[in-house]
Amino acid sequence: MPKVTGKYETIFIVDVTKGEEVITSVTEKFKSLIEANATVSNVADWGKRRLAYPINDMNEGYYVLVEFESKPEFPAELDRVYKITDGIMRSIIVAKN
Repeated sequence: MPKVTGKYETIFIVDVTKGEEVITSVTEKFKSLIEANATVSNVADWGKRRLAYPINDMNEGYYVLVEFESKPEFPAELDRVYKITDGIMRSIIVAKN
């Protein structure tokens, strides 16, 4: 039976008020989680950027983009971990064609 995988990309925004150590640890946590469960094709640290609109009275966030290929079950688990991780302001996972 062929291996069923899909291509995805995710962007997550880390709270910059937590400090450099927290930004680094959260970013590395998610990079290693994705690498352990998927094949990563691209990682882009966009760095600190201005948000399009204030989130919790904050105007800046640290953006990270990761493109990967994984089984269809993994994005749901990744989204669950995003939601329970302190320091993640926003995240999105998109399936690519």
